[in-house]
Amino acid sequence: MNMQIVFFVVIVVLVIVLLSVFFSFFPIGLWISAAASGVHISIFSMVGMRFRRIDPRKVVLPMIKATKAGLSVNMNELEAHLLAGGSVDRVVDALIAAQSAQIPLEFEQSRAIDLAGRDVLEAVKMSVNPKVIETPVVAAIAKNGIELRAKARVTVRANIDRLVGGAGEETIIARVGEGIVTTIGSSQTHSEVLENPDLISHTVLGKGLDAGTAFEILSIDIADVDVGRNVGAQLQMDQAEADRRIAQAKAEERRAMAVAQEQEMLAAVQEMRAKVVEAEAEVPKAMAEALRSGKLGVMDYYQLQNVASDTRMREAIAGEGKAEGAKK
Repeated sequence: MNMQIVFFVVIVVLVIVLLSVFFSFFPIGLWISAAASGVHISIFSMVGMRFRRIDPRKVVLPMIKATKAGLSVNMNELEAHLLAGGSVDRVVDALIAAQSAQIPLEFEQSRAIDLAGRDVLEAVKMSVNPKVIETPVVAAIAKNGIELRAKARVTVRANIDRLVGGAGEETIIARVGEGIVTTIGSSQTHSEVLENPDLISHTVLGKGLDAGTAFEILSIDIADVDVGRNVGAQLQMDQAEADRRIAQAKAEERRAMAVAQEQEMLAAVQEMRAKVVEAEAEVPKAMAEALRSGKLGVMDYYQLQNVASDTRMREAIAGEGKAEGAKK
C-alpha cells in the first residue's frame, strides 16, 4: 500500500515537472492570445525564441498591439531589434502614437532612434506637445560696465528626422546662453536691454541655434532680467587702488634711497671729523718736535698761543653780536 502511494506521488511530481517544462517551452496561453488577436504565429516559432534566449512575450505582445492598431510589422524585425538591445514595446508605442498624430514615422527610423539611445516615444510626444526648456541664469556685462542676469524659456519641438546624430538639450541651452551674452555685451547701456528684453529673443532666433540639433526652436521668451554689479566701477576702483599701491611703493623706494644717501653723507662727515681730530692730535707732537729740534722758539710758541686766544675771543664776541641782532 505504501509503495503504491509513493509511486503515485512520484508520477504526480513527474507530470507536474513535465507540464512545467512543456508550458515553459510551449507558451500555449500566449499563442492563444495571439491567435485571438489575429496575429498568425506558430507555436514552434515561440519555442524557437526560447532557444534563442528571447522572451516571447516581449515580441508577441507588442506585435499584438501593433496589429490591433492597424500597423504592419514583421516578427523577425521585432526579434532582431530585441536582440540588438532595443525596446520593442517602446518602438511599437511610438509608431502607434505617430500614426495617431499623423506624423510620418517608419519602423526602421523608429528602430534607429531607439538604438541610438533616445526615447523615440518621448520624441513623438514632443513633436505633438512642444517642450519648454528653462535656461539657468546667464550673466553678461553691457558696454557701460553694468552686469545683467537673464533667464530664458525656450520652447522646442522634436525633429524626428534629426534625432539620430542631432545634438540634445544641452546644446540648445549653451547656444541660447551664448546669444544672451552676445546681445547684452553688444548693447551700449544696460537700460537698452531692460527697456526691450525682446532684443535678446530676436538676436537669438536670428542665429539659427537649432541647426544640427534634434529640436526645432519655436520661441524664446525672456523670463527675467535683473541688474547685477557695476563691474565697470569696480574695475576702476581696483585700478585706482593698484595705482595707489604702485605710487606708495615708489615713494617708499625714494625715501629709502634718501635715507641711504643721508647715511652715506653722515658716514663721510664722521670720517672727515675723525681725520681732523687725528690731524689736531699730531699738532702738539709736531710743535714738541719743533721745540726740541730748535726750529720753534719759546717766544714763538707763546706768540702762537696769544694769536689763538685772540681768535677765540673775537669769535665769541662775534657770536654774541649775532645773537643780540637776532633778538632785536
